[in-house]
Amino acid sequence: MLKIEKTTYGNQRIKRSEFVAHRFSTLLDNKKVLDVGCFEAPLRKILTSSDYTGIDFVGNPDIEINLQETTRLPFDDNSFETVFCIDVLEHLDNLHTIFEELARVSSSNIIVSLPNCWRDARTKIERGRGDFAHYGLPSEAPKDRHRWFFNISQAHQFFKDHESKLGLTIKECFVTEQKKNGFVSFLRHLRYPGGRYLNRYAQTIWVVYSKNSG
Repeated sequence: MLKIEKTTYGNQRIKRSEFVAHRFSTLLDNKKVLDVGCFEAPLRKILTSSDYTGIDFVGNPDIEINLQETTRLPFDDNSFETVFCIDVLEHLDNLHTIFEELARVSSSNIIVSLPNCWRDARTKIERGRGDFAHYGLPSEAPKDRHRWFFNISQAHQFFKDHESKLGLTIKECFVTEQKKNGFVSFLRHLRYPGGRYLNRYAQTIWVVYSKNSG
């Protein structure tokens, strides 16, 4: 089973950015980095020693790019030491294309996270009522929504399948979940062992790739 790391950032973008900066500091500090789907680019202020570039079509990017309408990022091959894309790909119809672009423009490392879509939907579906973000059928067309609905197991398999396809090596892959009462967590593990637990309760899956030379 994938390693589980307990976190407290929840859905708070700033705290998640602080987690990213601390957790992956060796891949980000003093590096030329690309933040794909940066929105307000909170990591620009945190990664003060890095040569930071953020791209998006909203918020406060350094370069305005609509990823949804992009087939090729406007950078040469191997332009950045580390490329990261945090909870962004699930918003894109062209997820596979942009994923391949992350690998193309990186010279060394790629960091990607994807949310566990099953987690947020699970309780509402079991209760037979309620809404959950980025899905549903609103009366007006939403400005943003998820284009994909997947669990941890499916995302993990996606990451593994692209390892050899794109000439990458997975350095680590793990999940995060919010800190809970230890006894409750123990009971959940007993009832839903292995991947079933992760698909129900893990919040996010993270992968770190290194790019193979040649």
